[in-house]
Amino acid sequence: MIHSIESKIIWHGRQQGVTWFHPRACTTPSNHGTSVLMTCQSIGGSDVFGQVHWSISSDLGQTWSNPAPIPGLGRRSLPDGIEEGICDVVPEYHPQTNTVLAVGHNVYYKGNVLARPSEGRYTVYVVRDSAGQWSERRMLQWDHPDINGIYTAGCAQRITLPDGDLLVPLSYTSTERTDRAVTTVRCGFDGQTLTVKDAGNELRLPVGRGLLEPSLVHLDGRYYMTLRAEDGHGYVSVSSDGLAWNDPLPWCWEDGESLTMSTTQQRWLVHSKGLYLVYTRQAESNINVMRWRAPLYVAQVDRPTLRLLRETEQVAVPMRGDGIADPDNVARMGNFHTVNVSAKESWVTVGETLPAQGWHGDTILARIRWSAPNRLTCTEHLIPER
Repeated sequence: MIHSIESKIIWHGRQQGVTWFHPRACTTPSNHGTSVLMTCQSIGGSDVFGQVHWSISSDLGQTWSNPAPIPGLGRRSLPDGIEEGICDVVPEYHPQTNTVLAVGHNVYYKGNVLARPSEGRYTVYVVRDSAGQWSERRMLQWDHPDINGIYTAGCAQRITLPDGDLLVPLSYTSTERTDRAVTTVRCGFDGQTLTVKDAGNELRLPVGRGLLEPSLVHLDGRYYMTLRAEDGHGYVSVSSDGLAWNDPLPWCWEDGESLTMSTTQQRWLVHSKGLYLVYTRQAESNINVMRWRAPLYVAQVDRPTLRLLRETEQVAVPMRGDGIADPDNVARMGNFHTVNVSAKESWVTVGETLPAQGWHGDTILARIRWSAPNRLTCTEHLIPER
């Protein structure tokens, strides 16, 4: 059902200006039809991020406004030279309240280097109202008896339910453990405050940091969650209600051969006639690239078996450079996002990083054009009432 894929550079960051990282978009209604709002932030080192900004396009990604800072998502000073920042933000339009809800998590720095102070890390959010005004930063309160270390919805695809509630995937842990667990929470949202109402069962894989950066999608009465892990695989789980999840299965081809992945996120791309996954994996051409974070692939999911159909795999965003002989000059693309922007087109957005070149990189938009109309555009992708 993928007719064609075409990549373009949104912002040129390799040689000049700011490297805009974490580009994540959502569609919003406007007086002229549909606009696309994107959040992004600068990067200057490994997990060293600047203030979160926003940009908007009124012509389906042909042009973009200059990124402007979101006031509540900058750094703020804490005692002992610590700064608290925000990263991994995902915006989504909430049609029931006509707002954009942007969810991420906090992070700490000292001397502009990632720090791990005794303070916990948690999920944060801001709201953009119908007049275009951004709210102050708020913390998602979650009273869980086993959490005193971190709970985060960073980078996560979430689901808006017909009554305005949200299904949000979280990874979390306590200070006594190094591995994180994953679950989903059902949250109420009134246009200002996000409130946890219920939580699902716990999924664990106690290898390295455990399960990370879960993302959700819903199609034809079934919920799907894809999971980053640190055992050389990515994982998938399913649920009938979005709260009770089956044991995760490693991502495999249809013949049972597992894909070799390395602690990198995956993203769903949903079409009304099929389900797709965007991901990275080990291949002959990228064997020496860190965590095989280029290129980005896309393949269709066989939903009955939860396996990828090998013959459908395509390159969503090409690798730039030689991943065998010159991997230091291959741009890494491990943090990306997907969005349906129209019945004909979906996007993959990604920010490059070239650590050997001062972490500079371009911001790229890949247009995936469908051969059949997609009924699940971003602002319409609500689960139907049963």
